[in-house]
Parts: sequence; C-alpha cells; structure tokens
Amino acid sequence: MSPQSGVPPFAVISGAQVDHVLSGHEKQVLSLVEEVYRLHGEQRTVNPPSYFLRFPDRPSSRIIALPASVGGERPTDGLKWISSFPENVAAGIPRASAVLILNDHTTGYPFACLESSIISAARTAASAALAADRLTRGERPRRIGFVGTGLIARYIHTYLVATGWSFDEVGVFDLSAQHAQGFAGYLGSRPDAAPSVVHGSARELIEASDLVVFATVAGTPHIHDPAWFAHNPLVLHVSLRDLAPEILLGATNVVDDVDHCLKADTSPHLVERLTGNRDFIAGTLYDVLEGRVELPADRPVVFSPFGLGVLDIALGRFVHDRLARAGELSVVDGFFHELSRYGRSGS
Repeated sequence: MSPQSGVPPFAVISGAQVDHVLSGHEKQVLSLVEEVYRLHGEQRTVNPPSYFLRFPDRPSSRIIALPASVGGERPTDGLKWISSFPENVAAGIPRASAVLILNDHTTGYPFACLESSIISAARTAASAALAADRLTRGERPRRIGFVGTGLIARYIHTYLVATGWSFDEVGVFDLSAQHAQGFAGYLGSRPDAAPSVVHGSARELIEASDLVVFATVAGTPHIHDPAWFAHNPLVLHVSLRDLAPEILLGATNVVDDVDHCLKADTSPHLVERLTGNRDFIAGTLYDVLEGRVELPADRPVVFSPFGLGVLDIALGRFVHDRLARAGELSVVDGFFHELSRYGRSGS
C-alpha cells in the first residue's frame, strides 16, 4: 500500500497464474475451505444472499453476484461475478466464466481482479471432497459415479484423488454420449487410473455407485425414484436441482448454509415449499465438523452446497498473497487516478 495515499496497488491476476498457484496444492486448499466453513459457522463472515441476473430472452442463462466478507487472520471483502451460459458448451467453450474482485478490509479499495472460473471450480471441488470425507460412514466408498461430466466433475475427481481417495471403479453418465466418452477418456489417461464405465442411464450409474456426484446444468429435478438409492449411497448434490423432493425426504440432508440453500428453486427449496418446514435438514457441514449431526447408515446422505462467496474470497486472497510473496503480481500503475479531494495542483 502506498504510504502517501493509503491506497493499495491494483493487480490483475490471470487464469494461468491462478492455476499455477493452486495446482498441486489441493490439500492446502481443502484445509483453507474447512477453515472458512468454521469461520462462517462462528459468524465471523458476512455472506449476504446472491443476486441472480436473469434474461427474459435467454431463460437458461444467468449471471450471479456473490458479495462476501471473510474474517480471520487476513480479513478480506469482495465480490464474485460468475456467469452460467449452458449454450456455450455447444459452441466449444466452457459454460461458466467468472471474475473475482478483492477489496481492502480497511479502506474498501479494490486491490485485485482475478480470473475466477478456476477459483470457483477449486473451492467447489474442495468443499465436495471435504464433505465426502466427513460424511462417509465407515470405510470410504470405492465405487464413484459422476452424473454430468464438465469442468466441475473433473475438478471434484482431481481433489478426491489428491486428498487420498482411490476407487475400484469410476462410473460416468451424461446426456451427451460424446461428453461421457470424453470424460471417461480423460479418467483413463490419469496415472494409476481406476477402470471407468460409461453408463447408459442415470439409474444404472446410481445403483452401481456408493458415492454419487451430481454436477449437471439441470434446472429442475430429473431424478424422482427413491428406490434407486435403496443401497444408501453418499450423494454430493453439487448442482442442487437434480433430485426430486421425495428423494430428499428419504435422506439425511446436509447443506453448507440453510438460508442460502433453500432458495432459487433448488431441490431443498422445493422440499421446503412442499412440506412448509425445514425439518428435513439434519444440519450444515459446520455442524458435521463440530460433531452435531448423526449420520444413520439406513438412508442415503445428501450434501447440497449452494456455494458460499466467502470461500471464493478466501481462496482468491490465498492466490493473491502467494503471487505477491513471489513478486509475480501484475500491477496496473495509476489505476486509481482521482485521489485528491480538491484536484491535482496545476490541473
């Protein structure tokens, strides 16, 4: 920060830099995500409702603003601005794109803009891996199945393997046979890869898996039969809108934040509308970390994370500080120009 102006320098951080910092540090990212969940549970964060920008002429697309503030040793404020345009996939580009703005906790001045699709995927994957670890009853599942085969599925698989998970079989299902085969090919190319199986239906995959990951772009529930879950798997319901209310009503349900998750027509929100209460929620992931949630073995366990902006802010700060210590920040000189209350002398 400039000793004269008190205004921090402003840096622009590319996706390549973000990837360089995060790749290979999955365990550290997971620990950071757990730390932020604990800060959030202790009410040492501010995480207001997300704002959805929707378009009457493009109903499947949206851009979401997630403002947030994280306490702790490195308090930071900021905003994640992330778009979801599913039609991008057919055009050969990723569905989601994002930027993250970090603000100085003391002055409020923004000090960094980061490419954030990688940060978003990493925090989502770390959250899922943390939940999988803490929600497992007994031995870790050995058969995992992915419904949806995009970037998020790839990151979740990466974070699970990097944090000590191994599998006897990896199942894959996607409405696009091309995408399913592509993801299976990616899985098979990894070192020490488990056999991958492309399933012909979601039911076939679910019934063959002990750990099920939903990472789709579904806008409404497409899985309706509780009998498919009779073997009581652990379900990471990352995409939030795949499961019909009757499935959640027969499961032990854990969310990241109750108020955030029960809105915007998520599957848990549909259950609340149906029942008129929130009794079906067993607790939050923070409650699980604190040992306050029972996980019975005779029903499925479903983790439905809405995705908290505080995770993005904390991970963005982690990336920024790593690059700053390495002297690799790209600072925009003169980004803040009008800093004198009465104008610059001679102007």
